[in-house]
Amino acid sequence: MAKETEAAADLSVASTSIPTSDAQGEVERLIKVDTSITQLVDYIIDHAYQARASDIHIDPQEKVVMVRLRIDGVMHHIFTLPKEILPQIITRIKVHCGLRTDEHQAAQDGRFRVGVDDHKIDLRVSIIPTYNGENAVLRLLVSEFRKLDLDQLGYSPEDLKVLRRYIKKSYGMILATGPTGSGKTTTLYSIIQELNTPEVTVTTIEDPIEYSMAGVSQIQVNPQTNLTFAKGLRSIVRQDPNIIMVGEIRDNETAGIAVNAALTGHMVLTTLHTIDAATTLPRLLDMGMEPFLVASTVNVAIGQRLVRKICPDCKVEYKLTDAERDRLRAVVSEPIFKKYEVFYVGRGCPQCNDSGYKGRAGIYEVLEVRGEVRDLVLKKASAEAVKQAAIKNGMTTMLEDGFRKAGMGITSIAEVLRVVQD
Repeated sequence: MAKETEAAADLSVASTSIPTSDAQGEVERLIKVDTSITQLVDYIIDHAYQARASDIHIDPQEKVVMVRLRIDGVMHHIFTLPKEILPQIITRIKVHCGLRTDEHQAAQDGRFRVGVDDHKIDLRVSIIPTYNGENAVLRLLVSEFRKLDLDQLGYSPEDLKVLRRYIKKSYGMILATGPTGSGKTTTLYSIIQELNTPEVTVTTIEDPIEYSMAGVSQIQVNPQTNLTFAKGLRSIVRQDPNIIMVGEIRDNETAGIAVNAALTGHMVLTTLHTIDAATTLPRLLDMGMEPFLVASTVNVAIGQRLVRKICPDCKVEYKLTDAERDRLRAVVSEPIFKKYEVFYVGRGCPQCNDSGYKGRAGIYEVLEVRGEVRDLVLKKASAEAVKQAAIKNGMTTMLEDGFRKAGMGITSIAEVLRVVQD
C-alpha cells in the first residue's frame, strides 16, 4: 500500500508554491512603476512556474487582457492586464521565439527557453489572431526529464506486472491513449528510461520534443522541411533502431508505417487520441489497418487520465451518501466497491489556494491484446465488445482504478467522476 501511495507521483511542473492574491497586486505595481515589458513577461512566467502551472493563457477581451493559468488540469484566472499593453506583450513573446513581429493576421508557433530557480524551462508557444487581438498560449515544459520510474506513475501491481512483461519483448506496439494533457508522454518516456541501455538503440520522432533524454536520438517534426511523422518514421526504420517512439499517430500513413515497423522486429511506442484503451483497436482499423496486422502487432493499449490529488494539508474523511453509493455500485465491480468504506476530500486551505487539491496522479487501464480480445479484433468487433472481453479477462477500468485511488486517499470520488465520464 505504501508503494502505491508513493507511486501516485505529482506529474505536474516541479514546484510547490501556489497563486496568491498578491499576484495581481504585484503586476499592477510593475505596470505602475513603468517596468519594462520584458520584466513583466518574465514575472508572469516565473509566477506560472511557481504555481505549478502547465499552461499560460493570454486572452484578450474587449477592454482588458485576462491571464489564466492551467494548474493541475484546471484553469485559474490570475491576472488582469490593461488592453493597451497587449501588443507589447505579444511582440516580446514573438521576439523570444524568433517569430515575425510584423505578422498579426496569421497563426504562428514557436518555442523558447528561460531559466527559473536554476531550472531550464522550455515554453512552447502558439499565437493566433482573434476578434479582440492576438491570443497567446504558452506551455511550460521542464527541459530535463525528471527521472520517473514506472513504479512511480501509480500503476496497480497487477497492471505494472502486465506492462513490464510486454516492454521486455523485442517487437510489437505499446500504445498510450487518452486526451491531450493526460500524461501519455510521461508514460512513454518512463518506459524508454527503463529500456534505454547501451545494448539498444532508441530513436524518437516528436512534435514537439518535450524532454531531453541522454542516450536517445530525438527528432523534431518540421513541416517546413517536409519532415512529417510519416516521412521521419520511414527514415528512422532505415537507421537500425531497436526501439522507436512516435509522438502521436495522426494519420493513416503514419499508422501503417508504425504497424509495419512493429511487424518487422521493432518495439514501437506511440500515442493515440481515444477515449479509452478498448477504442484504440477499432480506431486503428478505421485508419485502414488490416485486422490481422493490428492483432499481431499491438501488445498493449494503455488508457489513462490525470486526476487532482487531495491537498495533504486540508485532507479530511468523507462518507459517501446512499445516492452516491448506488451510483458507484452500478459502475464499479463489487469486490473493489466493498474494499473501501471511507473516502477523503480537501476542505481548502492557503497551501492549495482553497481548491482542496494539490498536484496530480494518473489513473489507468491496461488492455492486453491476446486470446479473446485478439479474436474480436480479427472479427472487427466494436469497442464495447473488446472492453467487455478485456474486463472478463481481468482488466481493471480507469474508473475502478480511480475508485481504488480515492479509497487510498490519493484523490476524491468527485474528481474521479469529473475526469472519467462513464
